[in-house]
Amino acid sequence: MITVLLNEANFEYDIHSLVKAFYPGEDVKVFADAGKIGKLEEECPPSFRLEVYYLRGTGDGKDAIEIFLKEGGDTHSTGQENQPVAEGRAEQRGRPLGEARAKTQAEFLDRRDTKNRLKRCLYRMLSEYSGKTLPWGTLTGIRPTKIPMSLLKEGRGEADIRAYMAKSYLASEQKVNLSIEIARREMELLGKVDYQDGYSLYVGIPFCPSICSYCSFSSSPFGLWEDKADAYLDALEKELDFTSHAFRHKKLNTIYIGGGTPTTLSPQQLRRLLGKIDESFERSHLLEYTVEAGRPDSVTEDKLKALREHGISRISINPQTMKQETLDIIGRRHTVGQTVESFCLARDLGFDNINMDLIVGLPGETADDVRHTMERVQELSPDNLTVHSLALKRAARLKMFPEDYAGMKMENTWEIIGLTADYARKMGLLPYYLYRQKNMAGNFENVGYASPGKAGLYNILIMEEVQAIAACGAGSITKQVHPQKGIKRCENVKDVALYIQKIDEMIERKRKLLED
Repeated sequence: MITVLLNEANFEYDIHSLVKAFYPGEDVKVFADAGKIGKLEEECPPSFRLEVYYLRGTGDGKDAIEIFLKEGGDTHSTGQENQPVAEGRAEQRGRPLGEARAKTQAEFLDRRDTKNRLKRCLYRMLSEYSGKTLPWGTLTGIRPTKIPMSLLKEGRGEADIRAYMAKSYLASEQKVNLSIEIARREMELLGKVDYQDGYSLYVGIPFCPSICSYCSFSSSPFGLWEDKADAYLDALEKELDFTSHAFRHKKLNTIYIGGGTPTTLSPQQLRRLLGKIDESFERSHLLEYTVEAGRPDSVTEDKLKALREHGISRISINPQTMKQETLDIIGRRHTVGQTVESFCLARDLGFDNINMDLIVGLPGETADDVRHTMERVQELSPDNLTVHSLALKRAARLKMFPEDYAGMKMENTWEIIGLTADYARKMGLLPYYLYRQKNMAGNFENVGYASPGKAGLYNILIMEEVQAIAACGAGSITKQVHPQKGIKRCENVKDVALYIQKIDEMIERKRKLLED
């Protein structure tokens, strides 16, 4: 455990995220309450304690932030014992208990600048103390490309943006360059989209053949719900009818059917769903139609033919890894051979835009394992490739039952990320979207690569939040984008039985959101 004591409640989330980025395996507690911190430390002595003091109008009349790192022994500090070191630099003391101190000037009236100064100061202290650097520096948000995109729109040059991101966020040269490249590509792709009068449709099918050990999505094993699948489709069709009417004055730009694994549905159920979408939604302005086939063990010729009958040529077939031992460990109940067979079958049936998802940082996998996966993927030559850094959320089995995976390293490195990027470029695939999540292996990112003309617009739209997304199905989130009011959301319940039972209630909540 690592504890962080503040002299006032401020920037708790930013501090927690940055400390967690350096120490992903530690439980980090941040409170402006010395009593609560003291009680936690009595129950479980921390690896070290940080103390953050917001000093308003100090002796020279200026605001400042002072940070102490206390390791072991008496962790209490007044914040006044030692003279401050240079701004943002942590001075590692040669004391038995271990202590560091750093100080930075601030201007509390400028909250954004204060936050950035605090994070730079804390970053330098933790970097020196841990001996580590982070690929994205102080950036802990999910959308780092937002920064270069906004600067490009202002007319700033690339050299200026590089200097700004390196100075302001201490981001590595490689990640700054990647974020600028993707920002430019995103801007070009988004130029096709009508923000004001257009919208996207998401349809969620919350079933999978089995639940992977890293997964925390709203999905259920299909075997438990197979006899309720038609009842689920009944409720979903009701929501689709409402949605098509509510958005009748807008232009439908993209459709994305995800999950879960939509192809867990039978061919007949798939045809029912796709027929309903055809019947309910006007598609003359449609730029993209995607269905996640996802799990190779859910793919059959009849299901793929059902998709082709409805004009769909963009799908995902996701191996995650081409190492069979890892597939068995993480609960992917398919073989490497099934992945290859499903991909080749889809190609033979005319699918000309196939994505493959991979995860790096899976239990026990090395750089050589990832290289083997990339070699096998290169042989198949997908049109899209999405490389995810493993991110463990609370509900994932890997997180809930770590003892089941004892002794298996789950790590990501510069070498692994570099080789996935190199293989993508060898395949003619260029990076076009990027996002980050909490607790990502190696503190890296998820990157989508695509061949020219095959990039997934919906992937960008869901991250950039510039267009309304009408979402139907259990666990889905409808987003309404208001130029003045910002983004408003309406979430559907995740539980399948509750979704079926409360569909009218959820439609009414969505109605209120859209009328607001």
